Amino acid sequence: MLFFSAEISAQTKDISGKIIASGDVVGIHVINKTASKFTITNNQGEFVIPVKLNDTLIISGVQYVPKEILISDIIMQTRAVTINLEDNVNLLDEVVVGKILTGSLMTDIENSDVKRELNFYDLGIPGYTGPKKTQSERRLYEATSGGGLVPLNPLINWISGRTKRLKEQIEREELELAITEAKAKFSKLIFEDDTFSANMQNEYFYFCGDDPEFIDISDLGIDIKTLEFLKSKLEAFKIHLEND
Repeated sequence: MLFFSAEISAQTKDISGKIIASGDVVGIHVINKTASKFTITNNQGEFVIPVKLNDTLIISGVQYVPKEILISDIIMQTRAVTINLEDNVNLLDEVVVGKILTGSLMTDIENSDVKRELNFYDLGIPGYTGPKKTQSERRLYEATSGGGLVPLNPLINWISGRTKRLKEQIEREELELAITEAKAKFSKLIFEDDTFSANMQNEYFYFCGDDPEFIDISDLGIDIKTLEFLKSKLEAFKIHLEND
């Protein structure tokens, strides 16, 4: 029985939560302090986060009083929790001793004794880690995002065709980057037995880029598959030159 009980307490489950508050409930930070997991609420104040029995959740929003929730047996069984937040009323001449939760996610993570460095992929928010967005990607994000009951900015950009043009621009930039990386990594291996000029080698790689399969294989990041594909396209390229 002790073994069974320990096994149950060690199980991780995704629970669904809902924030109830008098104001805006989107973008509220939900931190599993025990497991170093993070997420934020959607427009309806809903969230999903992995937890174990006796984990501690910290709910933090700039306009609300921070709250801690202990994951109980009932929460684990129902896989659901509803959390009511109180408005945060700022008081003058207030002295705070010790660690506080501010509503700033970075500050709250530091103050909550979480040891692991914050990985914003845990939040489901793109762009916080990894490579920076290109200018075209930032423009596309701006063109497809907006607030209000009926977001006008995405609608106008879609009707005008700007969103489509930005997506095509990003695809061209990604293809150009993949071609450049392939040339740098595989040129010596591909042309070790051929005497193609530099211009002809460039033409070959753009010939490969015209194949829709090229970008899919490049995205896999498996060098052997990429090399096999490029060698097969080399034979096709030679046939193409002969036909020309």
